[in-house]
Amino acid sequence: MSQSHLDALYDYVQERCLWQFFSRTWDREENIEGVLNKVVRLWSGEEPLRGTPQERLFYADALPIVSDIKGRFDWASTIPAEEVKFLIEGLKSRLTETVITRSTNRELNHHLY
Repeated sequence: MSQSHLDALYDYVQERCLWQFFSRTWDREENIEGVLNKVVRLWSGEEPLRGTPQERLFYADALPIVSDIKGRFDWASTIPAEEVKFLIEGLKSRLTETVITRSTNRELNHHLY
């Protein structure tokens, strides 16, 4: 995995994807995992699961992301499936660190929500 590829994906998601900023920690975690797992499957050419409404929602969010990534970044179509998985795992970690772990928003973990 190239650090520059991870940086490019991170910048893209920070700029274009609002699902990472949902109002609660559990919701952010669920969206980061769900959407990016669908991104891996779509990017790798695998058929994503769409059996539940939640899976269809994640699929709907992931579809334009993969299309944009392949359209914006020349390197995206040449990466093998194993590297895609590794790259997205790095992206998940970085997003989690930024929008959950280092967030100063106290409402993310408020006990009344």
